[in-house]
Amino acid sequence: MTTPVPRTLYIHDDLSAELKAHGAHAQQLGEALFERLRADERIVVLTLDEQLDALVARGQHVPFAAAVGIGRAGARVAAQVHARTGWFPAIHAVDLWREEDDAGSYALAGSATLASQLARIADADSIAVVDDTIFSGLTMRTVLEALPPRPGRRVHAFCLRAVAESLPGVAALAPVSTGVAAAGRILEDVSFINASGLVRRGAIRRAGQASLAFFERPEWMEAWFPGYTEAIVKLCRELHEAVEAPRADRAPRTRRGSPAPSARPGSRRPGSSSRRSAPGR
Repeated sequence: MTTPVPRTLYIHDDLSAELKAHGAHAQQLGEALFERLRADERIVVLTLDEQLDALVARGQHVPFAAAVGIGRAGARVAAQVHARTGWFPAIHAVDLWREEDDAGSYALAGSATLASQLARIADADSIAVVDDTIFSGLTMRTVLEALPPRPGRRVHAFCLRAVAESLPGVAALAPVSTGVAAAGRILEDVSFINASGLVRRGAIRRAGQASLAFFERPEWMEAWFPGYTEAIVKLCRELHEAVEAPRADRAPRTRRGSPAPSARPGSRRPGSSSRRSAPGR
C-alpha cells in the first residue's frame, strides 16, 4: 500500500537550536528548510516552548516518587518539564525503541528486558511515565502495562504531543496529559515527525540493519512533501552532511544504528500497521 498524504503534518523543531553549534552554513540550510516547510499550508511547525507551555497548563501535580522517561527523548522531556514544575525529581530512563522488520511491521526492542529496567522503581508509590510523542500509543501502553504492580499507586502519563484518537487506549491504563493533541485519523489526517529525523540517522530503526534518516525513505518524503520532494530531500541531505561532518573540536562521530541483535522487552508485540508509513510511537 502507498503511504497516504496526511492532511496535516506536524513537525517538531528540535533541529534549529542544534544547528547553532554547526556554523553559519548549517544554520542557513536550516533556515531554508524551515522556510520551505512553513510555505506549505498543510504543515504545522511546533516549538518546544509552546508544547511545554500547553502541557504545564493542563493542571498541577504533586511531585512523583519516580518518573519513567521512555528512551532518551522521554527522559529529556521529563527533565524539561521538571525544570518548569518540579514534578519529576527522580527520572529513570528506560532503553526502549520501536523498530521495523523487513515486512514493514513494528515491534518494541530494548537493550534489556523492560521488566528488569522497571524493577528498580517497584516500590515507588507514584509514577509518571513520560514520552515526547504518543502516535499509535504502542510504546506508552507497553510501559504502563509493564509497571510492577502495587495497590493504590498513583500513575500518570505525560507527552508533549499526541494523536487524539490514540489517547483513549492510554487513558484506559492511566490518566494522560499532553501538550498538543491533534484530531483526526493517524496517517490519513494527521502525522507527527521530528525535524531532526529528516536529517539524522536513527529516526528509522530497523531490526538487524543500519538506521536511516527520513530523507532516505523516499515513499515517506513523497507523501509528506508532495510536489516539492526533491527540493526537501536535497536540503536534508546537505544538512545531514553538515551536522555529521567531524568538527575540529571533537572526535569523529560514530554512526548510530539499531543494536544487533536487539534484546526484546518483557512483552514484544507487533505494531498496529503493516505499512512503512508511521514513524511515530
